[in-house]
Amino acid sequence: MAQAIRILGLDPGLRKTGWGIITSEGTKLSFVACGCVESDGASPLSERLRQLHDGIARVIGSFDPDEVAVEETFVNRDPQSALKLGQARGIALVVPAIAGLSVAEYAANLVKKTVVGVGHADKKQVQAMIRVLLPKAETKSADAADALAVAICHSQHRGMRALVAQMRAAS
Repeated sequence: MAQAIRILGLDPGLRKTGWGIITSEGTKLSFVACGCVESDGASPLSERLRQLHDGIARVIGSFDPDEVAVEETFVNRDPQSALKLGQARGIALVVPAIAGLSVAEYAANLVKKTVVGVGHADKKQVQAMIRVLLPKAETKSADAADALAVAICHSQHRGMRALVAQMRAAS
């Protein structure tokens, strides 16, 4: 029997960073919790990033995940928006790292392909599959559903990532 692993998925955003926690035991997935960490749009950027940092740290402290998966951002046409999103993504990567957790990154298309079967699925398709794969999940936002999708993607790909890491270490 496979050991249960608690996975935190993060969907970074400056206004809202979605988070979702699942337990993966072999092929069995179980919903734990999900939500969003929000920042105050009226605050300076540095304060908003601190709010995201503190919120993600609270989630990690409350749910004690074993591993973390973060969605990679797509390149935005607006350089200013892309830069701000990149800064929020940096917070999503560094907070778990500071907590001593391993962090994996997944492209949005891989997350969608893993969960829905189509790399260019829309948010409604992702939410529908989340309801199928995690029937007890109560996602109140698309950001939380996306974060659960990232966690599911990690649960499906983590074994291969571990194998590749072992092969690199052995050579």
